Amino acid sequence: MQPTARYAVFGHPIAHSRSPEIHLAFAKQEGVHISYEKMLLPLDGFTTGVRAQIDLGLQGANVTVPFKLDACAFADELSERADKAGAANTLIVRADGSVFGDNSDGLGLMQDISHNQGVDLRGKKVLLLGAGGAVRGVLQPLLQLQPASVTIANRSLDKAQDLAAVFGVEALSLQAASLHCYDIIINGTSTGLSNQAPDLAAHSFSQCELAYDMVYGAEPTPFMHMASAAGAQQAVDGLGMLVGQAAVSYQWWRGFQPDTLSVLASMRASLCSNH
Repeated sequence: MQPTARYAVFGHPIAHSRSPEIHLAFAKQEGVHISYEKMLLPLDGFTTGVRAQIDLGLQGANVTVPFKLDACAFADELSERADKAGAANTLIVRADGSVFGDNSDGLGLMQDISHNQGVDLRGKKVLLLGAGGAVRGVLQPLLQLQPASVTIANRSLDKAQDLAAVFGVEALSLQAASLHCYDIIINGTSTGLSNQAPDLAAHSFSQCELAYDMVYGAEPTPFMHMASAAGAQQAVDGLGMLVGQAAVSYQWWRGFQPDTLSVLASMRASLCSNH
């Protein structure tokens, strides 16, 4: 009898993670039994902690805040996506014990926007708010869908300019971005976690087809409220991105492509019922 395949998500903090229920739902679809645990690591203990789990038979892992840069450094080999992002959120342990690092965040976001929300990014003017790891991880998959333009706006313009230079896109301050209109506005800042909205003028949303917040919750986020009030046609949170990036990881590990819509529906219902 084969031993149970072991997977985990590493983070600090980690108690809030919904990854185990998502991946166990995927395993149910596949008709297999897997083990998937949340693992809290000390802030300076990523390499030691992950190496110990691999020695105990871990076959793959998801990596969340604040360890995505550590995961990038830890991997023996990186996908082009993870290398360019400078961040990995998925580790795949190969048969020879070497570790491959990839980044499924952008693929999860693009899948949610294109398939679940039905929005075509080709030829659209896209504004990305923030210049941290969340935005860094989604830029390459976004650019592959051939938007007309991509602009990064951030409170710290220097940080936006540094990131924009890597990917060959435009960088603006939030004030400068507020002078323009965009088709798609994606919030990759952490403002929602402190119950605030980014400092962007209502004018920017006047022609907005989709306002997308990478964070999620039982209630619409402050960014979603702001976007809807300013005239955005559609405002959604990042739960679909969370499920989508998990599905990509699962497929990389196991070669099975999960159905995300059913899992997304049950996650949404569970969020609302627990509220």
